[in-house]
Amino acid sequence: MKKLLVVILAVFGVSFTLKAQVGYSRSQLDTTQRACLFAHMTEADYGRLYYSVSLDGFHWRQINGGKRIKDDYRGHPDIARGRDGRFYLIGNDEERTVVRVWVSTDLTEWKEHSSFVPDMSVWPEFSKSVGGAPKIFFDAAGDQFVITWHTTSQEKGRVPGNFSWANMRTFYVTTKDFRTFSNPKRLFQFDLPTIDVIIRKDGDLYYAILKDEGFVSIDHPTGKTIRISWSMSLDGPWSEPTDKIMPNWCEAPAAIVNPDGSGWLIYAERYSAVRYELVAAPSLKGPYTSPIGTGYFMPPGLKHGGMINITREEYDAIVNKFGF
Repeated sequence: MKKLLVVILAVFGVSFTLKAQVGYSRSQLDTTQRACLFAHMTEADYGRLYYSVSLDGFHWRQINGGKRIKDDYRGHPDIARGRDGRFYLIGNDEERTVVRVWVSTDLTEWKEHSSFVPDMSVWPEFSKSVGGAPKIFFDAAGDQFVITWHTTSQEKGRVPGNFSWANMRTFYVTTKDFRTFSNPKRLFQFDLPTIDVIIRKDGDLYYAILKDEGFVSIDHPTGKTIRISWSMSLDGPWSEPTDKIMPNWCEAPAAIVNPDGSGWLIYAERYSAVRYELVAAPSLKGPYTSPIGTGYFMPPGLKHGGMINITREEYDAIVNKFGF
């Protein structure tokens, strides 16, 4: 009876706060990086590049009069800052088989840097598609970039369908220069359908913030929502994912350090309503709570993208270039 009640509440969007867990050190944010950028698409213009900005991580304003930032971009926007101080934007092509990378010194002008096709020949049971949503993370410890994406299994015996979401698994490659790449590897050892995975590091642990793409049911109440796994190494082993940290029917998580330095903010799109949910935590291992009383605001109609912390100087350059 208790299990059934949990599922019923989940389906109607009731979220649960996770129990406090063993604390880990908070991410040490550069004290100058107190503003935030959200590179995203919109409901009306899927797969294109738009910007919204915030000074406090809670209240966002779309810039450039709601127009595109770059006309030739395709993908689910995601940006990482490299050791060289430059920014790297990741996307793909119309066929979703080529990963494309652009580079910028100030986030206002983007130049195409490189492109590559992941060699999935070692995974013949999986599609060559990069799923439309490659994500990027700079691993300072390894001095390398990590690119993750999801693709569907074509292996017999899995959930049937030409492009079944239940067959989705997450892969990754690493690169130091976007010219040579490691062989693709499965990110997780657990056999769970996952999409929209982003990686962050907090203290000594790597965290994978993921969408559980299993269908929500009595036996699987965490389906179609955001969960978190962690590891000492990118190569794993990764922990079993946490319980859900948001209501069901959420996807495309984005994570930033709270500009006041107090911990983390994680946003995800509530795609049943095209709006954003927000949870906060002192570290990425939790506990996760809804920051009641902040009155956070996200402009309507924004969809999938990635968030990064930026300096006030970078914020001002973006606003001066594009305006609101």
